[in-house]
Amino acid sequence: MSFMKTNMLVRSLSTSSAAAQLVKPPVQVFGLEGRYASALYSAASKSKSLDAVEKELSQFQKSIKSDPKVKEFIINPTLKRNLKVDALKQVAVKTNLSPTTSNLLGLMAENGRLDKLEAVINAFKMMMAAHRGEVTCEVVTAKPLDPAQKQSLEAALKKFLKGNETLQLTAKVDPSLIGGMVVSIGDKFVDMSVASKVKKYTELISNAV
Repeated sequence: MSFMKTNMLVRSLSTSSAAAQLVKPPVQVFGLEGRYASALYSAASKSKSLDAVEKELSQFQKSIKSDPKVKEFIINPTLKRNLKVDALKQVAVKTNLSPTTSNLLGLMAENGRLDKLEAVINAFKMMMAAHRGEVTCEVVTAKPLDPAQKQSLEAALKKFLKGNETLQLTAKVDPSLIGGMVVSIGDKFVDMSVASKVKKYTELISNAV
C-alpha cells in the first residue's frame, strides 16, 4: 500500500481533519493487518485515545473468543457488508466505544475485512507494547523452567534492553526440542535447542554419504 493510500486509511479512521500526516508506530508490522494497525495507531495517537482504543479492542477480542455468536458474525462471509456495518454501529453506541474504535470496525466491515480483525488487534497490541517500552520475549524449552532458572534467564535477557525498556517474558514448553531453548526477543530469534543441532548434524551426515 502506498503512502497516499495509507493516509487515506488514516483519514477514514480519524475523526478529525488533521490526519494528513501519518504518525508512525514504534514498530513496523507487515501485511494487511499491519497497514490497518498502523493507520489505527496514527488516528488514535492524533485523538489521544491510544490507551482507550487498546482497552476497547482487547475487550472486543475477548468477546470474539468467548462468544461463538460474535465469532460467527465476524467471520461469516455470507452476511452482507451493510448489515455488518449497521450491527457494529449499534454495538458501538450501546457499549460507548470511542469514535476511533468504532471507525475501525465500520471501515473493516465496509471493506469486507472483518476476518482480519483479530490479526489487526494483535498487531495494534504489539505497537502499544513498544509504545510503552515493553520488549516482548518468548522462551520455549523442552521442560518447564523452575523459578531459579527463570530468574537467571530474565537477568540475562534484560542486558539486551535499552533505556527505560521493560521485559515481558512468556515461557512455553515444547518437548520436541529435546533440550536447550528457543528464544525470541523483539525482532531477534535464536534457536539453541538440541533438536535443531540434531537436525543440522543429520543433514551434514546425509550430505556426506
